[in-house]
Amino acid sequence: MLRGSLLLLAVLVARQLPAQDYPAKPVRVLVPYAPGGATDIVARILAPKLSERLKQQFVVDNRAGAAGNIAVELVATAQPDGYTLLVGNISTNSINPLLFAAKMKIDAMRDLTGVTLLASIPNVIVAGPKLPATTLQEAIAYIKERPGQFNFQAPLGSYSHLDMLALTAAAGLKMTHLPSRGAGETLPALMRGEVMITNANVASMIGSIRSGQVKALAVTSAQRLAELPEVPTLTEAGFPGIGSLNWNGIFVPAKTPKPVIDKLFAAITAAMNEPDMRDYLTKRLIPVTLAASPADFDNFVRAESKRWAKIIKDNHVKLD
Repeated sequence: MLRGSLLLLAVLVARQLPAQDYPAKPVRVLVPYAPGGATDIVARILAPKLSERLKQQFVVDNRAGAAGNIAVELVATAQPDGYTLLVGNISTNSINPLLFAAKMKIDAMRDLTGVTLLASIPNVIVAGPKLPATTLQEAIAYIKERPGQFNFQAPLGSYSHLDMLALTAAAGLKMTHLPSRGAGETLPALMRGEVMITNANVASMIGSIRSGQVKALAVTSAQRLAELPEVPTLTEAGFPGIGSLNWNGIFVPAKTPKPVIDKLFAAITAAMNEPDMRDYLTKRLIPVTLAASPADFDNFVRAESKRWAKIIKDNHVKLD
């Protein structure tokens, strides 16, 4: 009996040691895209805050490529010790595992676990100057009268692409999807009239909206945005349940010890709640949105994946 009790005590102590000692060396924070986007911005402001709190360097490592799947696979196959983190997002962790399942060496839903949600960026439906409409209803009426004549643009398989498929299906529109590599390509196409309408995160479009280059028709947030108070939500425009928030969050390998995950969760949430963090991100239209717990975040990601699976199935989306 005594031997069994000592063995149990040793196991419990061993499970606590990773959290007590963690981190004992620098931590890599992998970003699945090139520098400059919202996911990278959040990672680069968070990393030094974690370095201060946990007394070790948190180093941002941009590993772009394969729609973000390179970084996802690197983290999923890393040692589950808390020294390799992923700043994943709506695409890398809820859409890509569905669209790229046959091509990926790992199962992101199985091989990664969440620490916390970080931010949720609203998206906006915008129209180019060549579309003679100032509201979503006017845009739908104009496009519906001309079936098959107009295009929308978004990266293939992205949340923008899938949300537009859901919206055009609900509105009864016949449009052609033109794949792009992001807002940098779509904005000029909107200005030239090659693309009439698109869906993009508001942080990347707010400057063009304010300058009058493009027209904001609806936002995907639950409430109207303070920055665009005259623009209705998609629900107000008659399309409840359509549209997403471009969220991002921290993930670690699935077998990372719970005490390490809990320590990371506490440090990250405390850092993200600092007034200067919230102010910096809010000014860039990247609202801080934290999970209640790591389990809460995992449940959120699973629910997101289920929602996207239906949209992908309903619209027969496949990647070659």
